[in-house]
Amino acid sequence: MITIIDYGAGNLRSVENTLGAIGAAYELTRSREGVEKANKLILPGVGHYGQMLRALDQLGLRLPIVSRLRSGTPFLGICLGMQALFESSEEAPDETGFGLFPGQVKRFAADARVPHMGWNEIVPTKPGQLLAGIGPRPYVYFAHSFYCPVTPQTAATCNYSLDYTAALEQENVFGVQFHPEKSGPLGLKIVRNFAEL
Repeated sequence: MITIIDYGAGNLRSVENTLGAIGAAYELTRSREGVEKANKLILPGVGHYGQMLRALDQLGLRLPIVSRLRSGTPFLGICLGMQALFESSEEAPDETGFGLFPGQVKRFAADARVPHMGWNEIVPTKPGQLLAGIGPRPYVYFAHSFYCPVTPQTAATCNYSLDYTAALEQENVFGVQFHPEKSGPLGLKIVRNFAEL
């Protein structure tokens, strides 16, 4: 069973449709108990970094989420859900992220067209479980104005005015800046890889 964290915003319906399309059992939760009993967790994210973290805090979900990640529960963060894994973001300088990975999420430079929206190529940088079988330079769908730095956990990069983390993987923790639920058959493959861990 995959548990989707519902903090009151985000692209829940698209994620639900994707899990349904691959035949994966799932449920939504807004409770601490739901997070604590989950076999796998997905945190989808659309909108504002600070707003998402404040909503998670109001629901009392931040600490149980981080605790489950540290204890080995498979986790997939999508878009803002991946950005939350870092220490902070320029989008909301007063809010702290989960802090699992070092560094700050930054806004694309002023000369870059934002949001970065549409199909773009990603380049896998190391073998891993999440992106297994997707090919050497696949195209996926993006919609974002802020990006995560390249770190040792980076599993794929994308270039949009600079190289940034398009996907990351460390043990049980996975993240994608793109939207697999909007990336067609390739996106289904990525979500299936997570569901079958």
